[in-house]
Amino acid sequence: MRVKRGIAHTKKRNRLLKRTKGYRWRRKSKIKLAKTAVLKAGAHAYRDRRRKKRDFRKLWNIRINAAARQNDFTYSKLMNALKKAKIKLDRKMLADLAANEPNVFAEIAKIIK
Repeated sequence: MRVKRGIAHTKKRNRLLKRTKGYRWRRKSKIKLAKTAVLKAGAHAYRDRRRKKRDFRKLWNIRINAAARQNDFTYSKLMNALKKAKIKLDRKMLADLAANEPNVFAEIAKIIK
């Protein structure tokens, strides 16, 4: 007697096609194309989870630098002065202050001058 794997095979395909929901053209409905699309999407997702951290740090640095220059500092001199003054604000918080609370950022700059 032979083993028929119809149910398992169908389940596997349906699980794959569920992951391609929202994809365009034949990548959402054809198994072969869906398989490569899902594989690539997974690779991009993995890479970009790491890349997001880099991108945000870059953005924070740019924002801090812009605010620092308005307060007669450069980015590197500001960060060095903060370290020497033992003010423990991370880049995320500094960037947020620079963007949303420029008065507070200016006060911090005054303190470390």
